[in-house]
Amino acid sequence: MTSDRVPADARAHIEDLAAFVMASPSSFHAAAEIARRAESAGCTRLIETEAWSIAPGGRYVVVRDGSAVVFSLPDSADGTTAFTIVGAHTDSPGFKLKPKPTTLGPGEWWQLGVEVYGGPLLNSWLDRELELAGRLVTLAGEEHIVRTGPLMRIPQLAIHLDRGVNDGLALDKQRHTQPVWGLGDPFDADILQLLGDQAGIRAADIGGYDIVVADTQEPRTLGAAGELFASGRLDNLLSTHAGLVAQLEVEPERSIAVFASFDHEEIGSGSRSGAAGPFLEDVLLRISSALGADAGQRAQAFAASLHISSDVGHAIHPNYPERHDPVNKPVAGGGPILKINASQKYATDAHGAAAWNAACESAGVPTQEFVSNNAMPCGSTIGPITATRLGIRTVDVGVPILSMHSARELTAVVDPWYLSRAMRAVLDR
Repeated sequence: MTSDRVPADARAHIEDLAAFVMASPSSFHAAAEIARRAESAGCTRLIETEAWSIAPGGRYVVVRDGSAVVFSLPDSADGTTAFTIVGAHTDSPGFKLKPKPTTLGPGEWWQLGVEVYGGPLLNSWLDRELELAGRLVTLAGEEHIVRTGPLMRIPQLAIHLDRGVNDGLALDKQRHTQPVWGLGDPFDADILQLLGDQAGIRAADIGGYDIVVADTQEPRTLGAAGELFASGRLDNLLSTHAGLVAQLEVEPERSIAVFASFDHEEIGSGSRSGAAGPFLEDVLLRISSALGADAGQRAQAFAASLHISSDVGHAIHPNYPERHDPVNKPVAGGGPILKINASQKYATDAHGAAAWNAACESAGVPTQEFVSNNAMPCGSTIGPITATRLGIRTVDVGVPILSMHSARELTAVVDPWYLSRAMRAVLDR
């Protein structure tokens, strides 16, 4: 078998996705990387605490904490111009550093206090080289983005000390997930000073922090023809990267093209920078205001708008086929999935489905449907949240993967590229 089964453009896309993942160990790093790429592509950086100068034909980027919005206006944009939005999220399930994080465990192991963030597959985090990443804020209010590189490990108990482990591993979220990061004199153990060293500040000057745990293993392709891609944080940096690539390529002619990626989806999106918060609405309102829209024109624009909510979904698992719908069976390499749920856990309706299928056809991209087995209730996404908040028609899509919420997930090389091509076609509508 040869690698020519995978198009060269798909391989280039996956290499860029790998670079994006490695640059984004936390949501704050992801937002900073989005802004860096957008500015390199000619977008103007906007600051929320300052007045914005927005004009038709312009391209812009704005960051709020671990979230970012990039938007481009057609030359003909006015107060009634519709928005076409691609949405994703920057955070991933894992662990977050607690207050008073430095502890000394039995055996003079230095340990860290961490809190479970979202719904990770806990066992997948064992025996991996991990780092800390996120932001520090000084007492003076200065923000510093930091990362440690490989620093720590959550060690598994040897089979000699738990002979029944292969019959069922049960991890206590408090006792069994605290990583080790050193040995020796407890007075030398100060994780805040180590983090402060990354930013050139003293531990005593750190007034607050948002620090998460991230896997440090590099993404890589594998498989008989190099057709598979394994990486941490594919949920949901895969969609974030695909949407950003599409957004930076598009030159909108009819609608205002918007890419938004939000923090805190894995814990429900309820924050100032989450999809349930006001960030996207704030940006859209400031765009409308700059274009001279009154309330009626703004409502008219929203009514004609479309939001594509993108998050990874489940490929059929070869070892657990009974967990999937017996008819709708998304396969890796079969193209992006259209997510459908009768209880509106996904926001797709008939008009949204038609718009997505038309975009895939226009882009020459295969597409497939995902619906849950009735005995296996599905999760949800930012789609229903933003649809409810903004009243904009929303369709939920994604890419089929295996090992969702693992420290390292698996997808087909071609699917992220397919997703980005379909997103580009949507943004060109």
